[in-house]
Amino acid sequence: MSKIKSLFQLFLTMFKVGLFTFGGGYAMIGVIEREIVEKKKWLNQNEFLNVVAIAESTPGPLAINTSTFVGFKREGFWGSVFASIGVILPSFIIILVISLFFDAFLGLKYVGYAFRGIQVAVAYLILSAGLKMFFKIKKTFFNVLLFILSTVSLVLLTFFAVNFSTVFIILIGGTIGLIAYLISTVYYKNKKTVKPDFAERSEEKSSEEGDS
Repeated sequence: MSKIKSLFQLFLTMFKVGLFTFGGGYAMIGVIEREIVEKKKWLNQNEFLNVVAIAESTPGPLAINTSTFVGFKREGFWGSVFASIGVILPSFIIILVISLFFDAFLGLKYVGYAFRGIQVAVAYLILSAGLKMFFKIKKTFFNVLLFILSTVSLVLLTFFAVNFSTVFIILIGGTIGLIAYLISTVYYKNKKTVKPDFAERSEEKSSEEGDS
């Protein structure tokens, strides 16, 4: 019974996220974080940042990938199914209803005004989510440097109208991160192997001084 209740809670939470957010995955990040990190405590902040990075790097919409991961962590396979259906269902229902009256819907003057307002709100949600994640991530030299390089690259590519897919930027960032990880692993491994030798020399020196 508790499993059914947990699955139902997963479904309702993700349904709420899908129902009250506009603008796709990036605009959903802030809402998802508030629901699963701050309210439900299903993930901590570091886990959430890692999930967003993985969800963005893997095929599929960010919101669905994140929901699938959270559901799987909570209740395994069925948790991922219920969470994914929950976040998809509101959009499916809304688009289905709009498609039935598509021409008449787009012809309404007030609908056009509403969508213009929604565009501004979505831009704010995306910017807010990005800034929030940036301020919460660890400010190491590597992270800050990679952020600056990515931002400068995007600005220059946009300014000079260079057709360079963001997929390649993600792949380049992932490759740089993997190389940095391997270098740091080798560095700390060598540091640990050198440390005992240094300790042994110190002990030998102190024992010689004691004998003298």
